[in-house]
Amino acid sequence: MPAHRHFHDETPSTYFVGDRSSKDELTRLTIQEQMVTASMGGILPEQTNTSGLQRILDVACGPGGWLISAAKEYPAISHLVGVDISPKMIAYAQKQAQAEQVSDRVQFLVMDVQRTLSFPDDHFDLVNQRSATSFLRTWDWPKLLSEFLRITRPGGIIRLTEPDMMPVSNTPAFTRHVDLMVEAFYHSGHLFTANRQAVPDELPSLLHRFGLQNLHKRDIPVEYRAGTPEGQLAFENTRIGIRTALPFLRKWTKIPDDYEELGQRALSEMQQPDFVATWNIHTIWGNVPEPVSSPTQTR
Repeated sequence: MPAHRHFHDETPSTYFVGDRSSKDELTRLTIQEQMVTASMGGILPEQTNTSGLQRILDVACGPGGWLISAAKEYPAISHLVGVDISPKMIAYAQKQAQAEQVSDRVQFLVMDVQRTLSFPDDHFDLVNQRSATSFLRTWDWPKLLSEFLRITRPGGIIRLTEPDMMPVSNTPAFTRHVDLMVEAFYHSGHLFTANRQAVPDELPSLLHRFGLQNLHKRDIPVEYRAGTPEGQLAFENTRIGIRTALPFLRKWTKIPDDYEELGQRALSEMQQPDFVATWNIHTIWGNVPEPVSSPTQTR
């Protein structure tokens, strides 16, 4: 299916990586998709009944891995749409959908999700978003959630997955790099408070204020250790991130003179036998309220 463009009113990029379409960022996002999905236990592990899902939307879909996996795991879902602001990400996702033979049900569109979403009212059964902290500032959430409510049918599901800002580890250099990231994200407006859990902690009350019903929150602590497949994914994610996040860090916090050496020490620590890092991943979901029927008037 062709990619539709939606750039006439595109907002300036607020993503923490300057060149979101770079090969490095594509690689890092692909790795992170695998990390988060595996850590959560699957695509929709908390949704015990998916029989009512026919149309789902993945917002800021990146390389498209979550949506393609959803299409393969849930063949009864007839229409799956992913949107992202990056044409390169969308082109890559389309190629992957074709390679996995799900392109007849999966559609990827170029769209700026911080503007009005180009979908009709009450269109989707489930709207999914993961790791929005990477580009949403705290004041951006209300408008986006308003759009989610508009395009999700009554009784449909809005589902948000936000990991803690960064993992917590037992080593000094890795911890210092994490602290720099948290400082920069807070100063740039991406965090409600200056701590790693700021966004996941705020989202349940925010969704409640927007009227979502049957709210649930699922918290999963994940450990990354040297010498394990999970630990290797975390290492590669960190290795690329240390380099690609540098302009963002320079803009929003004070970079130590030995930043490159600090990054190398952090990577070295991650390969030591006693290294362990814990990353908490949170999924919050709820239902769009059904319309209230007016009582029948009698004459």
